[in-house]
This record gives sequence, structure tokens and C-alpha cells, in this order.
Amino acid sequence: MTEDWLRAVAQDWQQARLSPADIALCAYAERLTRTPGEMRESDVQELRACGFSDREIHDAVQVIAFFNYINRIADAIHVDLEPEMSPYPQQT
Repeated sequence: MTEDWLRAVAQDWQQARLSPADIALCAYAERLTRTPGEMRESDVQELRACGFSDREIHDAVQVIAFFNYINRIADAIHVDLEPEMSPYPQQT
């Protein structure tokens, strides 16, 4: 993986040059992050159709959920961000 590829994925995964399996995984991660209550069996079936095993899907769900959890805690208490990250909005 090149730095340019990683930067492209970080900026907008939908515009990055990803494999169909990576696109499906990113779409799944975004949906689980933004609208977890709307997840359906068809979301898992799509990952299976791209070649992901149930174990790989389980691992992905664990990682996605963990990062969502940690990000919400960090946002709630304004943990110091990494230097390359955008600052928190100013408090009024």
C-alpha cells in the first residue's frame, strides 16, 4: 500500500481505487457507523457474496464497533487529537 492510496481512502473511500470486496466492506462499515439500526441480513449476505467468511465478518464488526465506541468517548470528553487531525469545533 502506498501513502497516496491510504490518503485517498482516508479522504473519501468512495473515490479511492478499491477492489469490489473493499468497497463492500467500507460500505458496510459506513452503514454500521451511521445507521446501525438499519442493518439487515442482506448487508451480511453482500459481504459473503464478496468472499468474506463469517469469521472475517465477525472480526470486521468487532473492529468497526470498537472504533465507533472509542471515537464517541473521545468526542464526549474531547481527548487530545493526533496532530494531523482536524481540531474540535470551537465551544461557544
